[in-house]
Amino acid sequence: MSDSSPIQSRREKAEQIAANPSGYKVCEGCDSIVGAQVVLCPNCHSYRFDETPQRVVEQARLLGSREQTSVTSSDLD
Repeated sequence: MSDSSPIQSRREKAEQIAANPSGYKVCEGCDSIVGAQVVLCPNCHSYRFDETPQRVVEQARLLGSREQTSVTSSDLD
């Protein structure tokens, strides 16, 4: 098995999310995609989310088409 590039990994994750949008939601504070059970965004601590499947799929495909630009909590460790 070969290692995939970061952009390829993002693309694969985006397709997994797009295939099951009901398991995710989009943070209205920072546009991150988080699991449906999350109460506070782990990146910006917002509590407002868009759970519509169309928005989740659109955001997943957008994020999967480019490199990561946001800082996440794992970047701060």
